[in-house]
Amino acid sequence: MLIQMKVEGLLFDPRSNMYIMLLKEIDGNGTLPIWIGKPEADSIALALGRVETPRPLTHDLIKNITDSLKLRITKIIVTELQDNTYYALVCLNDGKKETFVDSRPSDAVAVALRANALIFVEDSILEQKSADELEEWLKNLKPEDFGNII
Repeated sequence: MLIQMKVEGLLFDPRSNMYIMLLKEIDGNGTLPIWIGKPEADSIALALGRVETPRPLTHDLIKNITDSLKLRITKIIVTELQDNTYYALVCLNDGKKETFVDSRPSDAVAVALRANALIFVEDSILEQKSADELEEWLKNLKPEDFGNII
C-alpha cells in the first residue's frame, strides 16, 4: 500500500557530513529520514522555498523536458530499501499510459516538488525503518551539532 508523504524538512548531519531529507506522512505520524547529498538538499531547499534561479538547474531541466514533451510527472514512489539504499520511481503520464522511471529518492523528490506531484512511500518501508533511525540519530546529537537547518 502507498502512503502519501510530504517533505517535512532538511537537517544537516555533521557526523556524516550529509543532509537528512525528512518525509512525513500526510495523514499520520510516520516519518522516513533519508540521508542525501548537499547538491540534492540544495535543490530541494530551492523548490521548497519556491526560489527561481536565473537559469534552469538539473531538476528544473527535467521538468522543462517533460513539459515540452507533454508529459506530466504525476507522482513519485519510494519503492524499496536494499542494503541501506533507497530506490524510487518517477511516474510520467502522457494522457494514455503511465511510465515509471528509476530514480534516487532525493532526485525524485526534487522533481516532484517542481511538478507539484504527489510523494508516496511503500508502507513496507515505513514499517521497516520508520522513525527509529531518526530517533537514534537524535539521541546521539550534541548541542554543538545543531546549527544548519534548512
